[in-house]
Order: sequence, then structure tokens, then C-alpha cells
Amino acid sequence: MLDCVLQSRAPQASASTQAEGARAERLAEQHLVKHGARILSRNARYKGGEIDLIGLHQGSVIFVEVRLRKDQSFGGAAASITPTKQRRIILAARLWLQGEGRAYRQHPCRFDAVLLDALDEQRVEWLQAAFPEQVR
Repeated sequence: MLDCVLQSRAPQASASTQAEGARAERLAEQHLVKHGARILSRNARYKGGEIDLIGLHQGSVIFVEVRLRKDQSFGGAAASITPTKQRRIILAARLWLQGEGRAYRQHPCRFDAVLLDALDEQRVEWLQAAFPEQVR
């Protein structure tokens, strides 16, 4: 008989980590809007995937992953968008286009990332077309 409690999923992020993540997403949104994007949806969650921000930029639908990584030890924010994470974002993008975003199905789409190494609007990096994939 086991003397420990088995966890069926990853531990939940602490309240401070969640607050930092929300602040990073707000900074990312402000940066995108300042540079001509219009935000269509925030935190679109589906079984199997999630997208932090969805917007329109220069005629394209952008699916944006926001990553805050203060510690560069493991490659920083960009390196944290693994192939598994990319697949989950792509899945969520397809589901969004089938549902809430069906009016945008004929627009070109791309996957962007907003990278932060600090919670500072001067340190926001918008990486357009962060990874390739056809959504349709």
C-alpha cells in the first residue's frame, strides 16, 4: 500500500506566479495594441490547448503565446515554447476558428510570441511568426 498521495496533474502555480503571468499578458496586450494589433480574444481555453491572446494585425489573425522567463538558465522565454506547447496552441487555434473565430477563417493566420525577461514594458519582445504552421 502506498503511503503517499498520487497527483494526477501538475501542481498549480502559486498565486504570485499567476499574478506575474497576468501582468505579463497585460504588458503584451498593451504592446501589441500600441503597434497596431486589435485584440479579439484573451485566454481562449479549449480541451488540449490554450491561447493567451488572439488578435488582428495587418490583416492576419495572430495567435499569441506570452512567455515570461526571468531566468535564462534553460534558454529563456523563446526556448520554453516547446514543440508540445506549439501543438497545443495550434489545436486551440483550430478550435477557435471553428467556433468563436469562424468569421476570421478566410484571414491569413500566424503564430506569434511575446517574450519578456522582466515585468517591464521596455523589455517586451514581439516575435512575429514565431513558429510555422498552417491552421486550416
